[in-house]
Amino acid sequence: MTDNDHQIAGLLLAGGGGRRLGGRPKALLEHRGRLLVDHAAEVLRAAGCARIHVVLGARADTVRERAELPGCVLVDNPRWEEGMGSSLRAGLASLAGTGARAALVSLVDQPGIGPEAVARVLAAYGSPASLAAAAYGGRRGHPVLFGRDHWAAVAAGAVGDQGARAYLREHAADVALVECGDVARAHDIDTEEDLVHLE
Repeated sequence: MTDNDHQIAGLLLAGGGGRRLGGRPKALLEHRGRLLVDHAAEVLRAAGCARIHVVLGARADTVRERAELPGCVLVDNPRWEEGMGSSLRAGLASLAGTGARAALVSLVDQPGIGPEAVARVLAAYGSPASLAAAAYGGRRGHPVLFGRDHWAAVAAGAVGDQGARAYLREHAADVALVECGDVARAHDIDTEEDLVHLE
């Protein structure tokens, strides 16, 4: 593990209410015998993130009771119903005083993305000005690495369910795409049909 690994924080967005899943919060879904939020946090840890912040929203109290997230900083987003953007803002704000030089943002509902893909994106960090994202067949996906220099602008533009999409589009020429399609599957768990991706 290099010094850079300690300077990059894992930021797991796990606040969604699962509106299209009948109101079942995604963090509380089960995958491989454990909660999806536990699985996703462990992926970040296994990839080399020494500091992990987990943003909770829907049924946050239940997630806190049931989840096993040792060493993680749990961040409550009371505005989770506004969409992913509010969770991204809450997560970046929670990292402000940590000394982290970059945030690696991952989503709780992508169990097909494992430590190998995350580690590849982590390795793209060069400085607080870095911008990098996993790519699948050349198309940008998650996780996304934001050097600290970008945090304020990313947070300012994070509204609704867009997250950082508009910011990444505007800065597309600066985003280092890291192909991960050979080691990960980037499906989301959004609808009942998507539950087949859980094991």
